[in-house]
Amino acid sequence: MLDIVTVNCYYLHMEGKKYTISELCDLTGFSRRTIRYYIQEGLLDPPAGRGRGGFYFDSHLKQLRKIRALQDKGLKLAAIQELLKKDEKPLPVSPRELWIRYPITEGVEIHINRRLEEEMGRKIAEAVRVLKSILEPGGGENE
Repeated sequence: MLDIVTVNCYYLHMEGKKYTISELCDLTGFSRRTIRYYIQEGLLDPPAGRGRGGFYFDSHLKQLRKIRALQDKGLKLAAIQELLKKDEKPLPVSPRELWIRYPITEGVEIHINRRLEEEMGRKIAEAVRVLKSILEPGGGENE
């Protein structure tokens, strides 16, 4: 069974035409170097595959055409990057990716929301340490 992230990835990328970097250059007027720079700067999604086997999709072509249109309106790359970030639609995240699991002892674990873990990392690490020490054999006062 496929999860929603895999299905979205398939529909976003696999159904469309595949392009080489040379074809993208011909279709958009951007050089290879510029396309690679845009990928490095986060303006363009990375290609599927690596090295000479890398290929691009209609979504890449659309992104490059949008960049070109915004440049033609006189916008600088920093402004374009901000606009593109606002337009991003994050893929749905499966619930298993939203939680961090901390095994404490056999049969005991705690789950912490990833956002909360990022905000309170030190406090959570200390709480996990204390809980492990309490649940160790001989660690609790009244066993």
